[in-house]
Amino acid sequence: MGANSKWRILRDLLISTCKIGAVAFGGGYGMLPLMEEEFVVLRGWVDSKDILDIFAIAQSVPGVIALNTSTFIGYRMAGVAGAVLAAVGVSAPQFLIIYALSSLYMQFSTNPIVNAAFLGISACVVALVFCAALKLGESAVKDPFAMAIAVAGFTAIVFLKLNAVWCILSAAIIGWVYTMVKAQKRVQGG
Repeated sequence: MGANSKWRILRDLLISTCKIGAVAFGGGYGMLPLMEEEFVVLRGWVDSKDILDIFAIAQSVPGVIALNTSTFIGYRMAGVAGAVLAAVGVSAPQFLIIYALSSLYMQFSTNPIVNAAFLGISACVVALVFCAALKLGESAVKDPFAMAIAVAGFTAIVFLKLNAVWCILSAAIIGWVYTMVKAQKRVQGG
């Protein structure tokens, strides 16, 4: 990869992640549909299956999912420099916006128009998170076994109040055992 090409990728990473960071409300999960649109559809940096794997990895390591996802994409595209620029790109606009808005919010927090606007934004964020969950579900849950794992994980986290980390680790072990048993049956001709 030539120097001009590397600089162009770095520039595009910074622009893309700044754009996502500047317009995404609702935190990391609200950003997922925007990231998928930018990284998969518009830029073609990763495909649909890869972005789901990246989301899963970003969710299961410590940190904010949007920052983790951007950093992973940046690293994949341009190494350490790409990871750093992607992390800065997704974080800097949010930091600047929150910094500016926090002082304004303190002055206008009792204003009914401001409260009504935040009510609308909150509702839209729920829709964004729901859309992200549906897209992840469509791509990740392809067979009855995956559906059973998804339902069991949802039940364990929502109703049994189990820690998500333990659910993810358990699902990984169950998936591994299931795959090994299936492979063993294939080898034995069963």
